[in-house]
Amino acid sequence: MIERVIKVVGCGLIGTSIALRLSEIGAHLCLADSNLDNLKLAEDLIDSPKVSGQPEIIILATPPEVVFDIAVREFALHPDAIFIDVSGIKSKLIDEVEGFTDLAVQFVSVHPMAGREMSGPESARADLFESRAWIISETSRTSPSALSVARRIGESMGASIYEMDAKAHDSVIATISHLPQILSSALGGSLIGEDASNLNLAGQGLRDVSRLADSDPALWGSLLAGNSKEIVPKLAEVINRLSLLSKALENNDREYLLEFLQQGREGRNLIPGKHGSVKRDYTFVPIVIDDSPGGLARIFNECANINVNVEDLLIEHSPGQSVGLITLALSEIDAIKLQKHLVSKGWLAHAPRKR
Repeated sequence: MIERVIKVVGCGLIGTSIALRLSEIGAHLCLADSNLDNLKLAEDLIDSPKVSGQPEIIILATPPEVVFDIAVREFALHPDAIFIDVSGIKSKLIDEVEGFTDLAVQFVSVHPMAGREMSGPESARADLFESRAWIISETSRTSPSALSVARRIGESMGASIYEMDAKAHDSVIATISHLPQILSSALGGSLIGEDASNLNLAGQGLRDVSRLADSDPALWGSLLAGNSKEIVPKLAEVINRLSLLSKALENNDREYLLEFLQQGREGRNLIPGKHGSVKRDYTFVPIVIDDSPGGLARIFNECANINVNVEDLLIEHSPGQSVGLITLALSEIDAIKLQKHLVSKGWLAHAPRKR
């Protein structure tokens, strides 16, 4: 597969992440996007040599409402290519493709169950799909060779392959993806008008539940509208649960409150495991620093001086507090090395720990 020319149309988070991974394994890539800023950034990130010749695989990573039109346009230019879209809803798209017989033979619809609340190529990462579900939906005419290519690309991403028809896909996605987005956005919207000083008191629970509310409204508007038939009855069930909860609170019905919370726990425990990124075995170094300009930069300079690599960081700072807490995530060896070095330099670096 990697010797083939692969064209990625759409250089947002998903398209660029796929391209980054394909580039790592040596694929010959060409990129396209109507947003020239996104295209330039993605090309700089991937830094792969320009390729010529007809693409043999075209990956469509565009907003869902334009996938079919772009597929038809690309098919006219590259009639021998295999087409793989990665949009988040399938039924309408598959129906449209079924009406275009020649395209349907070479078309496979894929949904990588991965994403971030941050959008655009600047948020892309080559390991975004590691251990995530890679859901494949065929047309009634999809060729074995096209299906094989879609599987192999998913495997090259490090993803787990699942196959599902388009209607079943959209029903499942309404439950596991679209409802969480709706509820997170509803909670986020309820905060509008709240005094900022009150929000300063928020614990991690509010931040966790409202995290998805920071997602791209334009993209999610398209996804929710496109899957409304599957979402509406499931949303009605959630609304009914909340309505019963509201009545129970009004009536001080503690028995129902307990039942509501217990059912939430039982449902949560049915999730067999998070299709999240591969667990990284990090060791964490907590560092207390003064709340003054340049403190974080000085820490990173020390990291560079002893050649340790910071994989991630977390910043916590309480309102009005004169110090903040920086927690750096590193390999165990680098964490031990860095903590000893920082202490020797007078930093308040605490013992490395696992989480």
